[in-house]
Amino acid sequence: MLDPISMAAITAVLGAVGSGMASEAGKWAWETAGGLVRRMAGREVVAPTRPEDQEAVARIIHDSVHSDPELARTWNSFARSVQTTGVTIGRPRLPASVRFFTDREASMKLLDREAGRKPDGRPRVALLHGGDSMGTSALAVHWGWRAESLFPDGQLYVDLGRSGAGSTHTAGSALRELLRQLGLHDAQIPPSEAARIDAFRRIVADRKLLLVLDHARSAAQIAPLLTSAPSVLTLVVARRPFPGLDAFPVPVGPLSDRDAARLLTKIVGKEVMRSARATLPAVLERCGGSPYALRAAAPRLLAPGPLAAPQPPLPHHEPTGGPIMHDSDPMRTAAEDAYRLLQPDAARLYRLMGLRPWPAFDAEAAAQVAGIDVDAAGELLGVLADALLLEHTESGRYRYRPSVRAHAEETAYRQEGIGGCSAATTRAVDHYLRLSVTAARAALPESWRVPDTPADSPGDAYAGRGDAVARLAVELPNLVEAVSTAEEFGKPDTVLTLCRALWPLQLKAGHHEALLPALRIGTAVADDQVPGSRESGALHVQLAHTLCELQLWDEAGAEAAAAARDERAAGHTRGLASAIEILGLLRLRQWRFQDAYDCFDEAAAVLDEIGPGEEGAADVPRARALLERHRGRALRGLGRLDEAQTHIERALAAFRAAGEAYNTARALTDLSEVLLAREESGTALPLIDEAIRILSEENADQHVEHLRRLRERCSDPRQE
Repeated sequence: MLDPISMAAITAVLGAVGSGMASEAGKWAWETAGGLVRRMAGREVVAPTRPEDQEAVARIIHDSVHSDPELARTWNSFARSVQTTGVTIGRPRLPASVRFFTDREASMKLLDREAGRKPDGRPRVALLHGGDSMGTSALAVHWGWRAESLFPDGQLYVDLGRSGAGSTHTAGSALRELLRQLGLHDAQIPPSEAARIDAFRRIVADRKLLLVLDHARSAAQIAPLLTSAPSVLTLVVARRPFPGLDAFPVPVGPLSDRDAARLLTKIVGKEVMRSARATLPAVLERCGGSPYALRAAAPRLLAPGPLAAPQPPLPHHEPTGGPIMHDSDPMRTAAEDAYRLLQPDAARLYRLMGLRPWPAFDAEAAAQVAGIDVDAAGELLGVLADALLLEHTESGRYRYRPSVRAHAEETAYRQEGIGGCSAATTRAVDHYLRLSVTAARAALPESWRVPDTPADSPGDAYAGRGDAVARLAVELPNLVEAVSTAEEFGKPDTVLTLCRALWPLQLKAGHHEALLPALRIGTAVADDQVPGSRESGALHVQLAHTLCELQLWDEAGAEAAAAARDERAAGHTRGLASAIEILGLLRLRQWRFQDAYDCFDEAAAVLDEIGPGEEGAADVPRARALLERHRGRALRGLGRLDEAQTHIERALAAFRAAGEAYNTARALTDLSEVLLAREESGTALPLIDEAIRILSEENADQHVEHLRRLRERCSDPRQE
């Protein structure tokens, strides 16, 4: 006899299924749940997108399983294949604190007071605010480590000013990073921002945690990240107070001369400080109590010499992002002092790489921009990092502090002129264009969507497809910036090619949030420059795909329709079939299984229009096989299992004949799922084992994990 199934248990399963749609296994579970709900309701039920919709679906399931033992058994079998256990987190840690830290006792006492406040219903939020070079971030991290015992469940940190995929985090991307730190795998992180907010607040509700939100820009940016959990203390680090943010203020100002001298003494030692006694007052005055400026000035004390005279005011060129520097700004003073000590080749590289806010660049990019060899560029980047003009990233790359980059950009326009700056920026964009197209073609050589590589590109640049996808993923933040730069510089062809080169990354690695800004730029440029063209149709398909993965289904549907419109106008039959196929896949996600099947039928009819020898004919067999597989998925959702099996078996035979290992394994997985739904576990088992073997060789870990769960169902006596 089956145990009673509670609403809470059903809701937990639906929540886990909805959160797991980032993986292929999650997509299977989502479509399976939709088919079960349709069977239980006796009608089409559109997939839930809001909490109240999910509650209504849970009620349908609850009422059905309590009135029909057969449905209860089916639901139990499905629920056991879904992981609904709570998150097991380790102890997330803050970044390392600075080696030398001085003063700030008054500020730390204020933080101690807020951390020790008795729960009274108010969120525990403190706002540390001060100038860009005043050490607000260092204070937050240093205090966090000192108060570590107050937060036994760990300390979370996210830099809201640097997402790794552009200039700043969105709430959704920041939540993704926080959920990762809490122990969730990418496949467990909900696609939508609203679901991430809910997941984050549920996980931290009963935990004692510190949350540091560094380089915050506005109250609206951080509002989704705040929680009323009584044992979570949030430290917001910003340059100035935010109207509308209810937070305990902790101002962070300049160090006094005494404390500034103490910090310098810790860095350079007492002996050096004694020998630099004559120049120390001038150094302290120029540093203006800024910890960053003091650290940057330390090398001049270690190798004393006359202080350089202040530079004349710079022309009024507004930097591309970041604040405009002023002569009284300690950050500008420190950057200029360090810059004047550079050798000419290092100074030139510093200027040119600062022309755009590249999120994290390597020596290869720097070499292309400066027109030097890679080894020389690597050495110069090290010199700039030693001078504190660049920062090392965890991946071994380099980046600017925003204010330092603004100084570099201003200096570049002053010394290189508009023409020189434009040429350097063009070299940077061309570098990322060549890199992305070469990697995309290596990652997906059979795809007609991927741009052709330049004639002089090396044919063996990557060890394999996985290596090429990994390179695209590493460079994605820079590629997004390259798209933005090309659009700003009026290079529409470059924008379109860069965006089309992102297609393998969309298919194989996700990263949809990071891709979204670039794809939105790409479709806007296509609509403006080449409306009704193949290029426009391709970009709308790519955007529709990413919007679908992010569960922005209404927008995805509109983009799929726009893609079909443009492909039809361009007379591109293969592209039109693909656009209709994308719409069908969207309908599968929405549990609109009959609409999905109709889309796949329509796409197949379009393919029939391509005759032998015509454009796209070589791709038709593979396209047909994919549509057969998709039809099988739609029919499984409709409960028409015999027909579903027939279509999937056709797809399997086609993929086997073509030698496509990956798609063969995917078809084997689909067929196994249908057989398990028909309770033919003995027939399904060898197919599952074959798929596991193939996908293990492809390093498709998420797929393999899903297949192993299917295998467990084959031997589970409760399944029968």
